[in-house]
Amino acid sequence: MSKTITTYDSDPATIKIAKGPAHTLSIQVNNQPGVLMRICQVFSRRGFNIDSLVVSEGRNTHFSRMTIGISGDPEGLDQIIMQVNKLVDVIHCFEHTSADSVSKEMILIKIKCSPDERSQALQIVDHFDGKTVDLTPTSMVIMIQGDSPKIDAAVTMFSQFNIIETVRTGKVVMARGEQPT
Repeated sequence: MSKTITTYDSDPATIKIAKGPAHTLSIQVNNQPGVLMRICQVFSRRGFNIDSLVVSEGRNTHFSRMTIGISGDPEGLDQIIMQVNKLVDVIHCFEHTSADSVSKEMILIKIKCSPDERSQALQIVDHFDGKTVDLTPTSMVIMIQGDSPKIDAAVTMFSQFNIIETVRTGKVVMARGEQPT
């Protein structure tokens, strides 16, 4: 699946666009120092870019789950998965697609918004099932959660306002049904 990935730095005028196939990997690892560095080196050596990264402790505190969004040549993906699976502290590494998993992400968008513009901004928040998490006389912070296309569409809609900054999580993914992630 080929996808255009757009990221916004703290400066809303700075937009980085990387084109290429996008993949989502779920990696269960021992909760040890240095594991992330060793995994990142595998991606770097194979010319894959890490587009998003979420790491958190699992239900058992001895293990962590990494969800990594990457882009690069799909022909090298199987090799990367095999190499990551060979690392000492890796329990397992899988690629997930939208057919076999559920994925969500979250974004916080801070916009400059006068009282006259507030009702228009709140309509957009409502349309995307978002929440206003901070409100001042001149700005709003909005939280929206969903899949990547929904988040991208929300950013596009809010771009009619002065976006002060955005903070976007990476994807979190879980396998559908009884299958373990």
